[in-house]
Amino acid sequence: MHTPVLFADLLIIFLVSVPVAFLCIRAKLPLLVGFMITGIMIGPYGLGLIEELEAIEILAEIGVVLLLFTIGLEFSLRRLREMRRLVLIGGGLQVGLTIAATAVVVSLFGRSLNQAIFFGFLIALSSTAIVLKTYADRNEIGAPHGRAGVGILLFQDISIVLMMLLVPILGGKNATSPSEVLLSLGTSLAALVVIIIGAWFFVPVLLKHVTSLRSPEVFLLTVVLLSLGTAWVTSQFGLSLALGAFIAGMVLADSDYSHQITAEILPFRDVFNSIFFVSIGLLLSLGALIANFPTVLLWVGLMFIGKLIIVWAVVRILGYPQRVAAMTALGLAQIGEFSFVLAKVGRGEGMLPDSDYQSFLAASIISMIATPFLISAAPKFGYFVQSVLSDGDDSDAETSREEDIHVTSSGGLNNHVIICGYGLNGKNLSRVLRAVLVPYTILELNAEVVRRIKDKGEKINFGDATRREVLKHAGIEQASAIVVAISDPQAARRVVMNARQLNTDIFIIVRTRYITEITELLELGADDVIPEEFETSIEIFSRVLERYGVARKVIEDQTEKIRGQAYMMLRSQGQSPGIKMSNLNSALHAATTETFRLKGNFAAIGKSLAELDLRGKTEVTIIAVLRDGKTEINPGADYRFREDDLIILLGESEKMKMAEKLLSGGKKQGESDSSVAKY
Repeated sequence: MHTPVLFADLLIIFLVSVPVAFLCIRAKLPLLVGFMITGIMIGPYGLGLIEELEAIEILAEIGVVLLLFTIGLEFSLRRLREMRRLVLIGGGLQVGLTIAATAVVVSLFGRSLNQAIFFGFLIALSSTAIVLKTYADRNEIGAPHGRAGVGILLFQDISIVLMMLLVPILGGKNATSPSEVLLSLGTSLAALVVIIIGAWFFVPVLLKHVTSLRSPEVFLLTVVLLSLGTAWVTSQFGLSLALGAFIAGMVLADSDYSHQITAEILPFRDVFNSIFFVSIGLLLSLGALIANFPTVLLWVGLMFIGKLIIVWAVVRILGYPQRVAAMTALGLAQIGEFSFVLAKVGRGEGMLPDSDYQSFLAASIISMIATPFLISAAPKFGYFVQSVLSDGDDSDAETSREEDIHVTSSGGLNNHVIICGYGLNGKNLSRVLRAVLVPYTILELNAEVVRRIKDKGEKINFGDATRREVLKHAGIEQASAIVVAISDPQAARRVVMNARQLNTDIFIIVRTRYITEITELLELGADDVIPEEFETSIEIFSRVLERYGVARKVIEDQTEKIRGQAYMMLRSQGQSPGIKMSNLNSALHAATTETFRLKGNFAAIGKSLAELDLRGKTEVTIIAVLRDGKTEINPGADYRFREDDLIILLGESEKMKMAEKLLSGGKKQGESDSSVAKY
């Protein structure tokens, strides 16, 4: 029986990819590099084992579509609106400046203006697939440099429409008028808006009916249809397939089905995505690379340096600090996969001679292979640029460039909390601290969020918390605690290290995504590390037990037991071996705190702590009183209570009701305005 050629090609790809990927992981090399090396080895310019190149390219395109679809699921239309400045201004400046700078340089080599502009088109685009895949693997899409990179990449995908329309005109073989170009561009953009609006109203209704069938197969088929179908529709209007898939993902991001969709589509995405990276390696001709090595080396050098400077400048114009600008620039310094499509079109129009075409392909693929390494080195590069452009002294606030700080002095703050990051965790924490009158200040790197929230009266400043001078401006030396709730793992480590060096007594809490990051953060100086992965598992089993009617006290006991055992195990090196978990659990259960606000007719008002004898009568201790924005820790026996005092009680939960009754004089619980906060 005859085996189809495509089947044999796929078998060869997987047969070679698996051992190469194994070796890359063992050598701690990026997996993407292994796939591209696989393509070079088995491609037409290597061993020549692949025959159906066009079919492989189609499968590779599906991989890009599914990748952008899953990336879109991590965003939403609301987040896209928040990023409009990054997309329109950042992306527009990057594309425009890159085209202009490339045209000037290429013209110096004796090329015509039209050809120079075409070269600008090729260089302006970056690899959406490689950059976003690497950021996703490193959990950096939500980081400041990740958001900046995504915004610029989105504009690049939109600008492809205009570039494709202009290539025939630049080649001189098409008599299309400027009005026709504008009409085609306007049609594409109008179609994009219609697709977004249509998907926004149609897709949720469709999925609602599909899920009612309770068929996983139909649900999966529908999801694949939506991602590929939206990509196909956008391509019919001159837009890229990847952009359409991204839009489909964003529409579904806020739906109730986003998590299930991600779980269903991931296996298909990873398989097709690996084929895409292999397909990039298939294009590289080692013979052409060796024959034109000086030219290719010049291409790579000029391209990296030029794009790095331009992207850095654009991100700085948008108000981001040196570190973020440098990291974003290093991530976007390569050539994009759609440049290959443009190169083929330009070659047919006579804009790209064969020698230039081979050199361009070689330089582009080398830049793509280097991208995962560059992104891995981006944090160190960012700190290096930050130190160099800050007069080489990162520790001296006086010699720092003021535009890198953007945070007003926190003079007057004392014994306060510094919140790094104004995401969901930072927002909730600030709300609670404000309610209990604990002083705080927030550091955030999203300039638009800072402007919007500051207008509402929030104590927020634009500042890079990884910088020592920014932490000093936030009053780190007088602060009582710092909470690191940012989405950049490398930056979080830097914040912890600097905070501990600047204030040896400060209490440092870090929110991280995975349990594996706890040990390093603790070694850097963190006092408490909260892994989302572990806390989510606790919330899941708590909900399950509630569903089965298990008593709340039993659930709390199990929660404390598992949390205590897990954290004790993770931090066992720093704990005393004499502590038993059973004793710790009992202590944790007994150590319940509660806040209690005194109203105008409560019995405790006007009385001293000695007169109340709260501890003697109820075994509950008053550990602090918050009055007029000031905190009195362990008040003395002669301390007299006033109306609106916020009292913090410590004791067993069973004794709290007695203490509240004594403080209120028998008033109803609802009048006490008390709220429980267990630790």
